[in-house]
Amino acid sequence: MNFNLDIYSDGAVIEEMLKMKTAGIVSGFTTNPSLMKQAGITNYVAFAKEVLEKVEGLPISFEVFADDFATMEKEALKLAELGDNVYVKIPIMNTKGEASTELIQRLSEKGLKLNITAIMTLEQVETTVDALAKGTENIVSVFAGRVADTGIDPLPLMENSLEICRHKEGTKLLWASSREVYNIVQAEQLGVDIITVTPAILSKLSMYHMDLNELSLETVKMFNRDIQTLGFTILDEE
Repeated sequence: MNFNLDIYSDGAVIEEMLKMKTAGIVSGFTTNPSLMKQAGITNYVAFAKEVLEKVEGLPISFEVFADDFATMEKEALKLAELGDNVYVKIPIMNTKGEASTELIQRLSEKGLKLNITAIMTLEQVETTVDALAKGTENIVSVFAGRVADTGIDPLPLMENSLEICRHKEGTKLLWASSREVYNIVQAEQLGVDIITVTPAILSKLSMYHMDLNELSLETVKMFNRDIQTLGFTILDEE
């Protein structure tokens, strides 16, 4: 299968990340504090250095941990020093709801590669892109999946976001928080640059364009295997 966009593996389990890399499915990686918590990471910098050794130059995003902008800035500079392929993830705001715009501008002016994350509105996209310095490489991560979770169609947001990102050379739009394989198709049709996909969704790519009659039979066989395992009966039970 060949998609006309970059697929990034979203996770923090190194074995899973490398499996997708070896399979030739992904061309980059992202991670975040929640994924690190799930993976049981206890030393952030040690984890980052180990990953960088093994991804062999592919782009990877590491997120700052602080909630105040002064500390965020120090963390961002330290993370950026880990490698030329590192994109520093900066949340669009802190937990107080204060916008990260000024920090984004300062870091971008210093030439850092940034990945601005947790974006969910067109206004946030516009503010972010305006803050990015010309001549820098950046990623704008719009959480289409989380937007869809609210019952809102994310496609208009992604389409408009792409148009805005195109006005700043070096800025790529990323479809974040994907929920299913079809999100890759949607992102590709829109012309989105990157989509992040979890290993669980990536494992479903083996079903891509699978014959639906075959899938139907496979599903019935799955039910039957589970029935045999359960050992239930209906007619003999009262």
